[in-house]
Amino acid sequence: MAGSWKMVVSVLLLLPLLPLISSSSMVFKLGGDVHPTGHFYVTMNIGEPAKPYFLDIDTGSNLTWIKCHATPGPCKTCNKVPHPLYRPKKLVPCADPLCDALHKDLGTTKDCREEPDQCHYQINYADGTTSLGVLLLDKFSLPTGSARNIAFGCGYDQMQGPKKKAPEKVPVDGILGLGRGSVDLVSQLKHSGAVSKNVIGHCLSSKGGGYLFIGEENVPSSHVTWVPMAPTTPEEPNHYSPGQATLHLGRNPIGTKPFKAIFDSGSTYTYLPENLHAQLVSALKASLIKSSLKLVSDTDTRLHLCWKGPKPFKTVHDLPKEFKSLVTLKFDHGVTMTIPPENYLIITGHGNACFGILELPGYDLFVIGGISMQEQLVIHDNEKGRLAWMPSPCDKMPMSKAAIISHI
Repeated sequence: MAGSWKMVVSVLLLLPLLPLISSSSMVFKLGGDVHPTGHFYVTMNIGEPAKPYFLDIDTGSNLTWIKCHATPGPCKTCNKVPHPLYRPKKLVPCADPLCDALHKDLGTTKDCREEPDQCHYQINYADGTTSLGVLLLDKFSLPTGSARNIAFGCGYDQMQGPKKKAPEKVPVDGILGLGRGSVDLVSQLKHSGAVSKNVIGHCLSSKGGGYLFIGEENVPSSHVTWVPMAPTTPEEPNHYSPGQATLHLGRNPIGTKPFKAIFDSGSTYTYLPENLHAQLVSALKASLIKSSLKLVSDTDTRLHLCWKGPKPFKTVHDLPKEFKSLVTLKFDHGVTMTIPPENYLIITGHGNACFGILELPGYDLFVIGGISMQEQLVIHDNEKGRLAWMPSPCDKMPMSKAAIISHI
């Protein structure tokens, strides 16, 4: 889910789907924003009759899942979602090969003795939270028609981690798993013939919203710099990575050791290894010593590092007037990702600017989250094993033969 980097499920089996009208691409309008929503999401219509659900687009997760109704009763530790809970109809049985593949990937052993008609799973997140669910099948309504027997998770219980907090109202019903794997939605759509190529692109607007496309039709034919996807590992089976990179603030390197970077649209913010984050914060503060900015606390956000300007910031376009430094990631193959102030700061309701690059204790990774991908068209080409990003006005929907509008 957005706001925290996660360990996610990867399953190595596809389920058959009924044929769809073949299309080279489909486009979905996004809702949400970095702040205050904390999620970018699509509206996905699921079931018969179809009902809408807001799903956080998540390139760091393989399994799509939505919060659902549990037989014992309502979940007392779960957050409150926008729509009525989904009610499961067609469960994947425990003896199904799909369940074997799921538990093999999780490193767990299934037990079919108590509930042979269900395949239970558990996803553990890096922040200590846990999601429990069962695998099931249902129909997804898409721009090109209806896809039956789509495999996804019914999340019936979400448990808080060590830093327990009371359940709260959240803007999404679940996640749309777009990570590398075989039961992510796009792999299933390609297997069914609904799309011809497993290519995913998203463009997150700093104004809120944006778009997601599936298929190759909307991939630009020029001005795109491609880099190879780094191979997956058992520890990170789902993530898209452009390889290792070094961190810089302006012209100055932050640390000397390169770290692997991953793209994760499901994380609201960008994350760095703990020690490197501390160095970046120190360097950023030093660069602002002569500015008119003042450090403040802000009750409008959970971010801890905030500045007050001479007058309240109104839009992200005001930020470069006070924040001059660019954060850059320089990759081994000579390509650079530039993160301007608009993509590492948020503006709160009080008009303050708060730092949206956070520390990630226990992981030696750069996790590039939604905040740092705004106004960038990010493309994940699973057919050719390559990634690309390029500046783009993300509030403008691309033309497509098949488009669906998200109901915000």
